[in-house]
Amino acid sequence: MVTCFLPAIILIFCFRYSDGLFFHIAETERKCFIEEIPDETTVLVNYKVELYDPRTNGFMPSQPGIGMHVEVKDPDEKVIMSRVYSAEGRLSFTSHIPGEHILCLYSNTTKWIGGSQLRVHFDIQVGDQAIDYAQVAQKEKLTELQLRIRQLLDQVDQITKEQNYQRYREERFRATSENTNQRVFWWSLSQLIILVSMGFWQMRHLKSFFEAKKLV
Repeated sequence: MVTCFLPAIILIFCFRYSDGLFFHIAETERKCFIEEIPDETTVLVNYKVELYDPRTNGFMPSQPGIGMHVEVKDPDEKVIMSRVYSAEGRLSFTSHIPGEHILCLYSNTTKWIGGSQLRVHFDIQVGDQAIDYAQVAQKEKLTELQLRIRQLLDQVDQITKEQNYQRYREERFRATSENTNQRVFWWSLSQLIILVSMGFWQMRHLKSFFEAKKLV
């Protein structure tokens, strides 16, 4: 069963960790993205900002001074990165705990011209997808075979991290389920105790009433 599902898992893994998109953002707008990232994993973000041109009804390269403020939070809501970048560039960070990381972008509003709309091209690469192997080969003087082995080792390491993360999610889900089951059990038990107590009290009350009326 594991052998049958392994190719599908690898395929999903490859698609998941390379996401490219673009979006429009207004002057006061804030865009946030959620990425589920294993621990000790490098994340690389490439972006490019374009400015709306009303004359051509299209988008052109942004003018100097227009940039983006980028903020990254870990699953504990702790800010691990917050700074202003230029209109085009890349940033990277490394996750230290597994879970949902929130990446938010908003405009450098002090540099806007006439409140024009921006288009932001956005690409997130996680794990081995974030490694520039051409630069690694040049820096470490690796042959083509050595570089390919290095890529395979990095992919295996990332798959291992992903499996550990899925195991971590499963443990959290199990803990949540057990906690929920315990709460349901104690709530049901409390209801049962209350119902039995009320029934016992009603029976004693009726018995006292019948005795007072000398019906029994």
